[in-house]
Order: sequence, then structure tokens, then C-alpha cells
Amino acid sequence: MTAPSLHVLHCLSDGEFHSGEALARDLGVSRGTVWNAVRGLEAAGLEVFRVPGRGYRLAHAVSLLDPQAIAQHAGGASQRLAVEVVDVVSSTNTVLAERAAAGAASGTVIAAERQERGRGRLGRQWHTGLGGAITFSLLWRFEQGAAALAGLSLAAGVALVRALERLGARDLKLKWPNDVLWGGGKLAGMLLEMQGDALGPGAVVIGIGINVRLSEVVRSRIDQPVADLETACDCTIDRSAALGAVLAELTTTLDAFERTGFAPLRLEWERHHVHQDKAVAVTLPDGTTRYGIARGVGEDGALLFEEAGAVRRLHSGELRLRALPV
Repeated sequence: MTAPSLHVLHCLSDGEFHSGEALARDLGVSRGTVWNAVRGLEAAGLEVFRVPGRGYRLAHAVSLLDPQAIAQHAGGASQRLAVEVVDVVSSTNTVLAERAAAGAASGTVIAAERQERGRGRLGRQWHTGLGGAITFSLLWRFEQGAAALAGLSLAAGVALVRALERLGARDLKLKWPNDVLWGGGKLAGMLLEMQGDALGPGAVVIGIGINVRLSEVVRSRIDQPVADLETACDCTIDRSAALGAVLAELTTTLDAFERTGFAPLRLEWERHHVHQDKAVAVTLPDGTTRYGIARGVGEDGALLFEEAGAVRRLHSGELRLRALPV
């Protein structure tokens, strides 16, 4: 994504028409540069109308991320957060993990208008459209180490569902460990990366991507069923307000997790579990596939998998889980 494209996006974000001449004058570039910048926006998944005599207009206004608005909607949690918004980044998790290793404070947040190499579980790429998603990472420090943080990934999933429900989404489901689904499609995903000693203290970078509005261009790039928040809520979503709400819920949930662990959240997680008590196939890290019934999760977040009448506890984040035909 080029700097001219980002500059043009900021000008067009209001959803109104702007002439190529005015854009070129305001940005101090040629009209040809503006034309190329608009093509860059289209390649990034935005639909742009061109009308002779009127100029360019986005098909939908874009709510650009605003640190002050994010803090306002995070409420009291904003006192413990330091939110930075960047236009383009390789991966918010990668950048924040580097800062964590260098001593960044707990509560540091990096949110990006565009990730060029966003990462999900199992090495998958996270595709988003410019202005059509919320992609951010949160650094949280714990006195405990990785050995005491079992279930944290699932707890973060519960927090995300709570926040999206407050924004108006209904019938949300969780797929182990923490994908959020709506209508059978993936609405949000999460990647947690830990640093520190096994016995503590520890630091966790929580990377989250939420589809807010998916264009047809972006949908065509994704090889699985997907959903977006505006469809789930049946309304227009202000991305800064939504990010503030998510950060507020994450702060509350992470505080509670540090005191009591995942156990108090287990039943809530299972109420949203898309595979609860259903036949599933589990592909293990060694590539073998087992067939059985998903029986929920343990108090440490382990997947409970019933096979031939015996329940196994599966912990690895490298598992692949899918439903079997009824």
C-alpha cells in the first residue's frame, strides 16, 4: 500500500465526492498519481465510484481508527492502555512481540489500518480489506509464567464474544480454541504468542482480527466461509467504537483470569461452542485424524474429545477440528 493511496483514503473516507483535481492539489501530487492511488485502494478491496465532473467517491464511508475515540469507548480501561494506530504494518503481532521483548509496558496496543502479512493459527494468512476490518495486538504481562496460563486463549475468546454481543451481534459461536463464528462463517480470529519463563513472569501478545465489512473482492481471496460484523449486527459499525469496546472487555477478562484462571469461564465458553456434543474429526499434530465427539473443554482449556467411549484431553494449539456430516 503506497503513501498516496493512504492519503487518498483519508480524503475519501467521508463517503463524499472529491474531484481528482482537488485531491491532487490538496496532496501536492499529479492527477495521474491520484488515479494510481485510487487503483491501489481498489486492489486493497475498496469499491470506488468514478463520475465525470464529480470525481471519486467510496461506495461506503470508512471509519478510520482514531486513538482518542478508541480510548473514549474503552472507558475506564483506557487508563491502563497505550493505543497506537498505524496505517500499514507487516503484522501487529510481530511488531508488538519485538517491543515486548524490549520491555514495552503491559497494556500496549498496536492497531493497523492494514496488515500486509497478518498471521493466524497454523500459519494461515489473515486476509482483510482496507478499512473493512479491525486488526490489532494487545500486550499483557502476568506474574505467572506459561505453565499457569492454560486456558488463556479460550478466556480471550469469551471476552471477544461478550464485546461483540454488546455491539449487537447475536448467535455467535466459538470454535476451539478461539475462532468466533456467525452464520457458519468466520467472523473473528485470534493468535496468542507467549514470552517469558515457564514459571513466570510472562508476557502474552494477543493478536485479533475482526471482519467488519467484507467486500466481494476480499471475499474472493478467502478460502473458507466468512462473516462480518455489520451483517451480524445489521447496522453500520464504527471501528474505533468497536475496538474500544473489545479492549475494555479484554482488560476486565484478563484481570479476572489472572485471579481465578479459566475455570469460571468454562461453562460460558461451552454455551457458545459450535461443536458441543457433536461428531467431529480431529487432526493431530502428527497428521493422523481421529473421529469422535467434542465434549467441551476442561478447566485448563483442554479440548475434551470422546473416542470409543473414553474421553481424551487434547491441548495442542496445532489441532485441526472439523464437524462430521450428520
